[in-house]
Amino acid sequence: MLDAVLFDWGDTLMQWAWEPELLATGHDAGLRALGREPFPALTVRFTDAYLPLLWVPGTLEEIEYPRLVRRLLAEEGIDVADDELGRFLEAEHAAWAPARQLASTTHALLEALRDRGLKLGLVSNAFDPPALLHRDLDDMGVAQRLDVAVFSSEVGRRKPHAEIFQRALDALGVQTDRTLFVGDMLATDIAGAAALGMHTCQALWFRADEDPEGPEPDFRAFTQMDVITAVRRLQ
Repeated sequence: MLDAVLFDWGDTLMQWAWEPELLATGHDAGLRALGREPFPALTVRFTDAYLPLLWVPGTLEEIEYPRLVRRLLAEEGIDVADDELGRFLEAEHAAWAPARQLASTTHALLEALRDRGLKLGLVSNAFDPPALLHRDLDDMGVAQRLDVAVFSSEVGRRKPHAEIFQRALDALGVQTDRTLFVGDMLATDIAGAAALGMHTCQALWFRADEDPEGPEPDFRAFTQMDVITAVRRLQ
């Protein structure tokens, strides 16, 4: 039997279309939100010293991105109060909106699963401030189709750490062996969910992670609607 389906966010329900040019666009927007003129040195420094820290394979502790940005600005002679830092982060996050592209069938998939009586949740590795991430879900019409959403920036742990998965499971009140997790990354999504005893489905519609060290998922979905086939088998 199956009571719930949990999803990854980036490259599962939403495609994360990374564009290096958006680094400068985001920094420029953040500086303008502070009433300052943009300058290229900020992005150069971020790219050299901070960008490599964002995605370190095997890291389970989530970075404190606001603190990182505060330090970056201070290095360039810009000391910010908390409200100023918030304005910078909000403007920067908004500038990255073109990189967040919701799949055309995400709403239909979530609604079809809810019609089957399933609880739905999201578990995502994302370092941006939680309030901005939850706002994205609202703006993209996803929040109202979920029962819970958990981001690593509010837990302090990244997948495959058990804590971030457990936060969502506890909120839904479901058991691991009655839950399906759907995500694209073998080493984080599939491995983390499987270690807790969840059923697993690898999402292949945006990208095909072929990590040779990764575990074998219970199911593979080449389109979002293939997830419904996996659900039917489990139900």
